[in-house]
Amino acid sequence: MDLSTYSHSFSLKNKISRLIWNFVRLILFRPFASRLLKKWRVLVLKCFGAKIDWSTHVYASVKIWAPWNLEIGKNSSLGPKVDCYNQGKISIGDNTIISQKTYLCASTHDYTQKDFPLILKPITIGNGVWIAADAFIAPGVSVENHSVIAARSVVIKDVEENAIVGGNPSKLIKFRSFE
Repeated sequence: MDLSTYSHSFSLKNKISRLIWNFVRLILFRPFASRLLKKWRVLVLKCFGAKIDWSTHVYASVKIWAPWNLEIGKNSSLGPKVDCYNQGKISIGDNTIISQKTYLCASTHDYTQKDFPLILKPITIGNGVWIAADAFIAPGVSVENHSVIAARSVVIKDVEENAIVGGNPSKLIKFRSFE
């Protein structure tokens, strides 16, 4: 395993940044639940280092651990109560829907070590993807373009382009056809 993926500790700067972010999230992000203020939430995320397009819709109830580790493309959506546990980077492409209560987890622990060090494993989600309600996307997973993840699926392996997967653990159901 590449030792650069290990994060032995978080810097004081990181801890202070997260403290400030959590305060701002409670005061300036969550209270503005109106769809009319979606650009306000994008602005707040941009101020904290998120690489996010102005056309993106992020619901007020979304929980983002570290905005500076989040990248979201054009016309994408993070639905109600989505949890981006992004100690590692999470990249989401254009025209992608992450439905309500989905959990994106971009880190894990090395269980082979006595002290269980944190391992950062980025998640990459392509363009035109739909992740249905209450799905779990595991650390290090890549979901390729135009894939569909069925509701309540647990995705622990990469998903091929145009694939429809579902279940726990998720399995290929079929491929999308655009004819």
